[in-house]
Amino acid sequence: MAKMHFKYASMNSGKSIDLIRTAYNYEENGYKVFIIKPGIDTKAGNKISSRVGLERNTDLVLNSNDSLIDKLYNKINDINCILVDEAQFLAKDQVDELFIVSKSCNIPVICYGLRTDFTMNSFEGSKRLLEICDELEEIPTLCKCGEIARYVGRKVNGEYVLKGDTVVIDGTSNVEYVPLCGYCYLKKVKNINFDLFNRRCNYKKYK
Repeated sequence: MAKMHFKYASMNSGKSIDLIRTAYNYEENGYKVFIIKPGIDTKAGNKISSRVGLERNTDLVLNSNDSLIDKLYNKINDINCILVDEAQFLAKDQVDELFIVSKSCNIPVICYGLRTDFTMNSFEGSKRLLEICDELEEIPTLCKCGEIARYVGRKVNGEYVLKGDTVVIDGTSNVEYVPLCGYCYLKKVKNINFDLFNRRCNYKKYK
């Protein structure tokens, strides 16, 4: 039986590169892939675009009120694998539909996305993916301090912020996103003063 996968990571971890590589591997072996991205991700239009310059056309740009099953109904017999970019932006019902397709049609579904937003809260899509996916895999990337970055900070005009719309695409409105480890997130974004704790628990700080 096919599995549904969620490959999650912070920003700049190579999620889109992994998706493009996976699509190539399937096609090189004669299989048909079907690539989906949520319409709310306006970056690169109807393409999957990585930060190193690799691009790939999508087969479906899915709007928030679209039924995925309806969109796939006449195509499902020709599909060997479904790949989803920016899956955190999916609606809960769309994630459930992907799970139904995976099990009823025996088609592997591989979703790529963020686990949490810039406030450390789950997106609707990523929350549901974490709840129901057969396989969860973290794609590691580094914080500037050298630790694994599992969180993302939002900067507006160069300053970290904790308020604003949940979805703001990077590169617009002077917004950028920074991958951060837990320590650096608390220190830089939430301005936690670790000196108060270090005297009590002898925590070893790093730069």
